Amino acid sequence: MPTYRDEAVILRTHKLGEADRIVTMLSRRNGKIRAVAKGVRRTSSKFGSRLEPFMVADVQLYQGRSLDIVQQAETLGSYGSEIAVHYERFTAASAMVETADRLNDAEATPEQYLLLVGGLRALSRGDHAARSILDSYLLRVMALSGWAPSLGDCARCGAPGPHTHFVGQLGGLVCTSCAPAGSPKIADGTIRLLRSLIRGEWGAIDAASPSDTAAASGLVSAYAQYHLERGIRSLAHVSDPSREAIR
Repeated sequence: MPTYRDEAVILRTHKLGEADRIVTMLSRRNGKIRAVAKGVRRTSSKFGSRLEPFMVADVQLYQGRSLDIVQQAETLGSYGSEIAVHYERFTAASAMVETADRLNDAEATPEQYLLLVGGLRALSRGDHAARSILDSYLLRVMALSGWAPSLGDCARCGAPGPHTHFVGQLGGLVCTSCAPAGSPKIADGTIRLLRSLIRGEWGAIDAASPSDTAAASGLVSAYAQYHLERGIRSLAHVSDPSREAIR
C-alpha cells in the first residue's frame, strides 16, 4: 500500500481496542489526517509519547481503506510537557487544537498548520499571556478561514470608521445605524487591541490594560464560536485574562 510522510500536530487521540489509538492530526501538506497507531498504549511502544496532543511530529503513514496507519513518528516539537504543567497554557492549547479540529478539509491548509505550531511553541515557552496567545490564534485562524472580522469600515454597510459597536453576528465593527438596539459600545483601547491581536503586534498586546484584554477576549470568544456554529468546549476552562500573569 502507498506510504507518505508529513509533519503534523497531534490534535486528539481515542483509544482503540486494548493497545491501539486513533490519532487525529493537522498536517502541513495533507490537511487533517485520522490514523491508527498500533500498540502505542503498551509500555514497550517506541513512539507512543510522540503521538500525544500538542506534540509536533514527522510521521510516516500508509494509506488504509478508512483510516491510515502510523508506521513511524519522530518528534519535531515537544511542546506537550511544558504546556501540561501550567493550567492556563493547557486550557489555551486545548481550545486551540479543538478549534483546529473543527476545520473542514478545504480549510486545513499549510498556513493553518504553521499558525497552530507557532501558537503551541509560544505557549510552551511562556512568551506571552496564554489567553492573549489564544485570542490572537482565534482571530487569525478565523481570518485564514475567510471570516476575518471588520475592524475598520462598517461590516454591514461599508461606512468608513471609526465605529464603536462590535457585533460578531454582523461580521465585526458596525456603524451606529447598523448596530442592533442595545448593542454595547466598545472602548477605543479594546478596538486597538483587537487589531493588534489579528496582526500579531505583541508589544501592544502585552502592554494592553487588563480591562481591554478581558473585553477583547470576550469578543473574540463570541466571534469565533458564532462562526464555528457551535461552542468551543475548552473555552469554558480558560483562565480569566484579567487575572492571569505572564509566565
